[in-house]
Amino acid sequence: MSPAQDGAGWERMLAELLPHSRAVVAGHCGTLPMWVEGLGGRLLDGNCGIASDSRATMSRRIQVIDSHTEGEPTRVVVAGGPALAPGPARARAAVFEREYGGFRSTLLAEPRGFPAMVGALLLPPDAPEAVAQVLFFNNVGTLPMCVHGMLGVGRTLAHLGRIEGGIHRVETPAGDVHFTLEPEGTISVDNVPSRRVRRGVTLQTADHGPVTGDVAWGGNWFFLVDAHDQPVTARRIPALTAFARDIRGALERAHIAGDDGRPIDHVEIFGPPERDDADSKSFVLCPGGEYDRSPCGTGTSAKLACLYADGRLAPGQRWRQESVIGSVFEGSVRTTEAGLVPTIRGGVWITGETVLVVEGDDPYAEGIRW
Repeated sequence: MSPAQDGAGWERMLAELLPHSRAVVAGHCGTLPMWVEGLGGRLLDGNCGIASDSRATMSRRIQVIDSHTEGEPTRVVVAGGPALAPGPARARAAVFEREYGGFRSTLLAEPRGFPAMVGALLLPPDAPEAVAQVLFFNNVGTLPMCVHGMLGVGRTLAHLGRIEGGIHRVETPAGDVHFTLEPEGTISVDNVPSRRVRRGVTLQTADHGPVTGDVAWGGNWFFLVDAHDQPVTARRIPALTAFARDIRGALERAHIAGDDGRPIDHVEIFGPPERDDADSKSFVLCPGGEYDRSPCGTGTSAKLACLYADGRLAPGQRWRQESVIGSVFEGSVRTTEAGLVPTIRGGVWITGETVLVVEGDDPYAEGIRW
C-alpha cells in the first residue's frame, strides 16, 4: 500500500525518515518546523519547531536527503517545507514559484547549497494511485520536470525504506511520470511524452556567428545544436558556457519559444563521444547559468525525440548519452497514444542525510542572492 492509499501514511512516512526525529507534512507539526508563509513568516503555532540557542535566537530546521545522479546533485526536502494546500502539481508549483522564493534560495544558494544543485519538494499526491507529488526547483525558479531529480527521488524513497521494487507513479508539474526500482537496485524513469517542434532553426548569435539547431520538449524546453566548431570536453566548460549563453541570448532576441509559449531555457550542445560505450557527448546549459554534470535526463529525452523524428532511432533501440564530465544515461523510446515516451536510466548515489538549520539572526538566512 502506498502512503497515498493510507490516510495517515504520509505523516507516518515522514515521522520514520530518520531514527531521531519526528517530521512535519501537510499541516502536521513535530520537532521540526513547518514553513507556512515562507522564510520569516508565521509558524503553524507559537512554538512548533522553534529552538533557542545560547544567543536566544530563533532557529528553523529543514530535513533533506542529498544524492547525485551521474554527478548532478539533488536535494530532496522531506520535512520542514512549505505547507502547500492540496491540489494538482502544476497549481502547487505556481504557488511555490510565487510565494516561496526565499525557501528555494535557502536550500540551493550558498552557504547551504550551490548553484548547480536541484531541489525536489516531496509532497502528498493528489491522486491515490501515485506514491508522491514532487516539485522541482533550481537556483532561479521551478522546473516542470527533472529526470535526474526524479531518479534521485526514487533512490531517496528506496534509501528510506518507503518503497519496494517495481513501478511507482509520481505527479509532477509537467505531468505524471513513472520510475521503476529494478531488482539489481538500478532506477529508470518513464518521462513525459517528448517531441521536436522545430527543425533546423538558424540563429544569429552575437559572438559566434550563425548557429543552427532544433527546438524540442523533454519535460523542459531545449535548443539542441549538433553542427558547430566547439569541442565538447570538460576542459572547455567555460568556453561551452559562453557559447550556450550566446545561443540563448539569440533565442530571446528572435522571440523563439516553445509551442506552449514558454521560453527555451536549456541549451544542449552535442559532439562525438569520448567513451567507447557512448553514442554522443553533450554539454547542457541550465536556466540559472550552470552546466549539468549529468547527461541531463530531460535533455536526453529531447535528443531522443529528435533522433526518432529523423528516423535515426527505432522504438526500443538504446542510446547512450555521455555528459561533459564523462557520465552516461541510457535511453530508449516507445510510442504510446499520448506520444513518444522516453525511458532514461542512470546511476544514483546518496550523499547525505541532513538537517539544515536557519538561525533567526542569520543575515544569509535566504542564501547569498544577487
